[in-house]
Amino acid sequence: MGEAVEFFDCNCFSKVHCEAQPDQHLVMTMEGNHHQNDGTWFEEEIDDDLRWSFALNSVLHKGTSEYQDIALLDTKKFGKVLVIDGKMQSAEVDEFIYHECLIHPALLCHPNPKTVFIMGGGEGSAAREALRHKSIDKVVMCDIDQEVVDFCRRYLTANHDAFHNNKLHLVINDAKAELEERKEKFDIIVGDLADPVEGGPCYQLYTKSFYENILKPKLSDNGIFVTQAGPAGVFTHKEVFSSIYNTIKQVFKYVLAYTAHVPSFADTWGWVIASDQPFCLDAGKIDKKMAERIEGELLYLSGASFFSSTILNKTVAKTLKNETHVYTEEDARFIHGHGVAYRN
Repeated sequence: MGEAVEFFDCNCFSKVHCEAQPDQHLVMTMEGNHHQNDGTWFEEEIDDDLRWSFALNSVLHKGTSEYQDIALLDTKKFGKVLVIDGKMQSAEVDEFIYHECLIHPALLCHPNPKTVFIMGGGEGSAAREALRHKSIDKVVMCDIDQEVVDFCRRYLTANHDAFHNNKLHLVINDAKAELEERKEKFDIIVGDLADPVEGGPCYQLYTKSFYENILKPKLSDNGIFVTQAGPAGVFTHKEVFSSIYNTIKQVFKYVLAYTAHVPSFADTWGWVIASDQPFCLDAGKIDKKMAERIEGELLYLSGASFFSSTILNKTVAKTLKNETHVYTEEDARFIHGHGVAYRN
């Protein structure tokens, strides 16, 4: 009889793959939130005919909150990984790529950033990177899901200091409502949101009306907005990346897309940075700012690597140039998969 391997599918419910003889059958079950099993794999459905799987040491947490399916997995290759609505959000061994790209370009392009508002970011890594900047006085991290924040605080030890930093103000609320209610303005607003999936909690935060009527008025003079913008590979950039880029172009004067490969995502990833002030992309000046402003050494970004990340391959660049779709609640684009609301 062959080896039995248990998979967790994109909705965090277990299913079994068994390499057995035709007349044999093996069922494996997993009980509880922390279970050791050398034959367990997590499987993410990237598309109808494409899946990405990796071996697990254990499942630290799995469940469904009010807003989304959540899993925290201890993997053999990528360490602890956070999975929301079946989509890999962050992996311990390479999250620094995603979070350095998300946070540092915007803060380094700003002349003197003091305040940051993070939409989402419940795991704490975006806040951790922002708090490395010596000029920062206040970071507001606004995540809708208390359950995600609670178990990330418990399990993701790399962010322990960030969660206990006096400059961090943690808010559990819908980011749209929180920005609407606040009177203050911010130097930097960050979109560290889950990918837009149908039935997910945050696709409305990628719309033109949100950017134009709620987000932009909350930016201070010289303010900068940056957001993660989904897969940006040759075969995946048309899902949401090009649309998010074009939508932001309708609202801000200067808009820049940039990308990097994130191994645990099995794809190139995209970000979009925007302002009504031009960006300085001089590699030498960026390196100088990094040395002066940031505590400690970055693992991924340098002035030259950030500049190079803004140079997109011909296929992606052509799509962004010709994209006409503007993201609205009535005409939204989604990556493959479904959120809790859709399934209910």
